[in-house]
Amino acid sequence: MSLLNVALRCGQCRGPLGIFILLARQTKKVATPSKKMLAAKARRKSKTKKSIYDSEKMTLADAVSVLRAVEVASPNSTYELVVKTDMKKGTAIPRGRMSLPREPKAMSKDRILVFAEGRHLEEAKKAGADIVGGPELCDGIIAGRHRATVFLCIPSLLRAITPKLGRYLGPKGLMPSERRGTVTDDVATYIRRLKGSSEWRGDKSGVIRTPIAKLHYPVDDVVKNVRYFMNVVKRATGNLQDGKEKGKKENANKPSTAITKVILSSAQGPGIQISDA
Repeated sequence: MSLLNVALRCGQCRGPLGIFILLARQTKKVATPSKKMLAAKARRKSKTKKSIYDSEKMTLADAVSVLRAVEVASPNSTYELVVKTDMKKGTAIPRGRMSLPREPKAMSKDRILVFAEGRHLEEAKKAGADIVGGPELCDGIIAGRHRATVFLCIPSLLRAITPKLGRYLGPKGLMPSERRGTVTDDVATYIRRLKGSSEWRGDKSGVIRTPIAKLHYPVDDVVKNVRYFMNVVKRATGNLQDGKEKGKKENANKPSTAITKVILSSAQGPGIQISDA
């Protein structure tokens, strides 16, 4: 028994001090929730807030109609397409270039830098490259004097630029590589292709997001844009191959990145899972 309890029983602690001690004894301790309890609470909360469309799939045409009805007061809003992929560890992030049948926004202009020499240098200049030169451009790129959104290189100069630029451009996804097609002898054709297209890419978890159409577009135009983009993504993830590529052994053994969900949404509308993407 503590000295305070003894004092209270003997009646020695009276007045305000005695009342304070009694209140302190009667106050129950509030248990602080553990991390496990907080996580369980968050899960319960998230389950109750799920949209009715989460477990329901719709055809593309029906999803377009639903979102158009929701956004009736905002005809200039944009449809967003979300493609979720099952990206395995060590798999390259899905990315590529596209030119939609009807663009929902003005395409941003790429600034193109080309590592070339000889006739390739002249061809790159005529095709419209912004910066053209040899390995001497490396220091200017690292220092920030030469800025570009796309870097191209001819095969003979790749070894010369890799030691300096590999660690600088690599993490940004800008380093020229044969896999992405940015190491090529035909720089002029690649530049002309860049001029009329825009880049898309997934995030680290393999989720691809892109504005796909405006709400005031006819349904057929929205469907065309979605179908075109899905073919581009399927080709980039190995889920769709051209006739020429099917016969190649390296493509037959190349693992594909599975597409798990395709969701169409708008600014105020719900995300609707597409059944026929």
